[in-house]
Amino acid sequence: MLTVWGRRTSSNVQALMWCIGELGLTYQRHDAGHIYGVTDTPAFLAMNPNGTVPVLRDGDGEALWETGAILRYLVGRYGAAPFWPAEGFTRARVDQWAEWSKINITLGFTAPIFWKVVRTAPSKQDPVAIGQAVTKLDKLLDIAEVQLARGAYLADDHFTLADIQFGHVLFRYYDIAITRPDRPALRRYYDALTTRPAFREHVMTSYEELRVLD
Repeated sequence: MLTVWGRRTSSNVQALMWCIGELGLTYQRHDAGHIYGVTDTPAFLAMNPNGTVPVLRDGDGEALWETGAILRYLVGRYGAAPFWPAEGFTRARVDQWAEWSKINITLGFTAPIFWKVVRTAPSKQDPVAIGQAVTKLDKLLDIAEVQLARGAYLADDHFTLADIQFGHVLFRYYDIAITRPDRPALRRYYDALTTRPAFREHVMTSYEELRVLD
């Protein structure tokens, strides 16, 4: 059985849990981080000295941390093509879009936009800075729009690990109060993700516990 430490409202934990759901793996999740604490305890720091979530342990194995590394471990052990291709170049192509999503989309949305809109009190929000961050993200999402116009999913016509890394931020992207240009391919893609049971269970969850009010 897999054991996961991390709260449901962590976007990184959501990516991990979505992957676990897609693979149909048995798991037990423990709330950790934010209002739940745990991450600063000696027992947790012995697993992850960074004090961050998620952390995963597979059976009695050594604890793993860093979302991307955990995801690759899971798909490498439990996944199969086309979700995680066996052939080197095909797998690398999936991995390049997964890395692109993590480095550009997740980092470009979570801290500069989501945190500034949801995790910052309205009286302390900086509309100019938020607008600049949205404009920067828009340029990256334009790349995704072109790619998604070519196929059903980000890397190709099949659902892959790249879609986990990219798609897990889209529920919040479409849910928060920001200006969004019309991107028909991205919207079609997101609507398709919302039909996946694991996405609905692990990603489309309330983030109200994160909201900061005046």
